[in-house]
Amino acid sequence: MVESTQEKKQKTLPYLPHELIIQILMRLPVKSLIHFKCVCKLWFSLISDPHFANSHFQLTTTTHTPRIMCISSLSHEIRSIGFEAFLNDDDTASVNLNFSLPESYFPAEIRGSCRGFILLYRDPNIYIWNPSTGFKKQIPGSPFRSKLAKLCSIHIHGFGYDQVRDDYLVVVLSYHITVVSTRLKFFSFRDNTWKETEGAPFAYCVIPSRRKGFLFNGAIHWLALRRDLRWNVIVSFDLMERKLFEMPLPNNVHHSALVHSGLWVFGEYLSVWAKDNANDTVEIWVMKEYKVHSSWIKSLVLSVEAIPDHYFQPIYSTKNGDIIGRNMHSTNMSDVIGSNHGTRLVKYNYQGQLLRHHAFCNSPSEVVMYTESLLSLPGPGDNKQI
Repeated sequence: MVESTQEKKQKTLPYLPHELIIQILMRLPVKSLIHFKCVCKLWFSLISDPHFANSHFQLTTTTHTPRIMCISSLSHEIRSIGFEAFLNDDDTASVNLNFSLPESYFPAEIRGSCRGFILLYRDPNIYIWNPSTGFKKQIPGSPFRSKLAKLCSIHIHGFGYDQVRDDYLVVVLSYHITVVSTRLKFFSFRDNTWKETEGAPFAYCVIPSRRKGFLFNGAIHWLALRRDLRWNVIVSFDLMERKLFEMPLPNNVHHSALVHSGLWVFGEYLSVWAKDNANDTVEIWVMKEYKVHSSWIKSLVLSVEAIPDHYFQPIYSTKNGDIIGRNMHSTNMSDVIGSNHGTRLVKYNYQGQLLRHHAFCNSPSEVVMYTESLLSLPGPGDNKQI
């Protein structure tokens, strides 16, 4: 009996064990995996499996460098940048992204990043976006939003993951301009509902550049001013306990210098950076033991004299200790005046020596670090790519 061409082809095809296929696929970028869903039903089922997505994300966080997302305040252009290649003049490391919203003079503001998802805000709407898969979701409006709040409240946002409940939370701290009070509410994706908790024990206020919550160690952190003491503190929301707590800043940080300052992670530690205008430097302080005030130490002092606009905001530290940041500190339109440098990525080594800087945007822009992921959100509704 003569074998058919199809039978011969099947015999010559190499066989790979299922576990080996999984291990190979887990090491591929998200974009490739989305394309490979079309190969066969088995691969579609495998790549769509939440357990595969979680394993892929865990591996990616240890083997791949996060990317930088930036939104231009002038053109509203959104870009994703592989910063290591970009700083080495590889223009292919920057790609444009599409996040469609109704036309507006104002761009969407970045208010958080967690496990591949970006929290975006354009008053009064809140969106969650996975730029790697194209998934986008608008959060339902809060039932706790009063008429007074619509007129004269400032909203501070954060976004994080509760690993005990396998739940994502959008956290909103609101304070009134004329009334000394602070309200806290959060949206649970698993429950698909807003919840309001008792107000913060003290009234806080935050300058515009600090309204993006910083995620670290299972809590969202903001650098805020306690209005009763006129004193800067770190106010935090524990994602598992679902309550606020407060941490003091280093004793030797001059609070007048905190106009240009922020939170980030330096190595494995919660860190505060602050611009010293008098000496043209940026000081970096780290909390060596979380929640222990006495563990704050000044880790590094960076000279910003050689950087255009004499400004540096650290946003990420690499595994070998290099510090990546940007030179422009605000998204205000007025910051464009007098500056011909745009926004630049800047790199220092672990000793504080300036290595290089490279322009990536001709206008002020917002930036955030994110890791590409296939992850989906819990709760009702789907996670289709759009």
